[in-house]
Amino acid sequence: MTASVRKIVEVLNGKTVSPPPVWLMRQAGRYLPEYRETRTKAGSFLDLCYNPDLAVEVTLQPIRRYSFDAAILFSDILVIPDALKRNVRFEEGHGPRLDPIAAEQIRTLDPRGVSTHLSPVIETVRRLRVELPPEVALLGFCGAPWTVATYMIAGHGTPDQAPARLFAYREPDAFAFLLDFLADVSADYLVAQIDAGADAVQIFDSWAGVLGEDEFARFAVRPVRRIIDSVRARRPSAKIIAFAKGAGVLLKNYRQETKADAIGLDWAVPLSFAADLQKDGPVQGNLDPMRVVAGGKALDDGISAILDKLGNGPLIFNLGHGITPQADPENVQRLVEGVRRRGT
Repeated sequence: MTASVRKIVEVLNGKTVSPPPVWLMRQAGRYLPEYRETRTKAGSFLDLCYNPDLAVEVTLQPIRRYSFDAAILFSDILVIPDALKRNVRFEEGHGPRLDPIAAEQIRTLDPRGVSTHLSPVIETVRRLRVELPPEVALLGFCGAPWTVATYMIAGHGTPDQAPARLFAYREPDAFAFLLDFLADVSADYLVAQIDAGADAVQIFDSWAGVLGEDEFARFAVRPVRRIIDSVRARRPSAKIIAFAKGAGVLLKNYRQETKADAIGLDWAVPLSFAADLQKDGPVQGNLDPMRVVAGGKALDDGISAILDKLGNGPLIFNLGHGITPQADPENVQRLVEGVRRRGT
């Protein structure tokens, strides 16, 4: 089977596939015992991301177990600031920590060592394309500039990203420079993933939901459009999914404004609104991850609601955000079987 018939690529080309292809954000992760075993071998989380042998292994684990229609590269959105020497580390019980960046430091950021630093990640992509079954799509990804910038400015995640919002108001020129800089570095990174064998890439804007309308246009839409324009200028056939979590009604024109092939939807997006968005092209989502934790009827009902409303159009079935560590692996199996049963 060739790349041209991988189901997710078909959907990204605008085709309706029944049953829809399915993959899950964070499908390689702590809910799987085999992942936890491999993780203990790696040392730090970043060591796992930069070790092609182990990163390939954890990427393949959910494919072996569930036969998802796509594998997504195991890495993290913060490898970009790590490559920019912002001292990224992951602290147990606290999540990511970085050295906060000051306004006067932003223009001293040097992109020249980024590709070398990230070469192990690109090697992982290259190996995955060889190791994966030919019918399984390979997805690469990066963080959106707004989301990556929030961590770089605060030095950690915050509930409403107030430090980054305040920084953007107080230092508009430095902040605009940072977003453009991150967009350009991220575009190079995505092109390298595509060249190494990724069938499509996803841009994660996990903190888009804290932005007002004007800020969303400037901080979320414009930088993602800059990435996509840059990637497409070099790789015109590139397939790109944009996921702006929490954006709500601001997703109305997001596809047209960013030029993304598909838009990811979080679980709070009403299915009636999702159906309107689907009229303009493929959508991806948007099961509440807590339904996978709950299992049973709650899981079955959530699957049915999405397929009833969106299954007759171009759809990639996914969660509305990443799978959580407390999810039962058996419930993930039930999810995959539930989606695929509808197409038989």
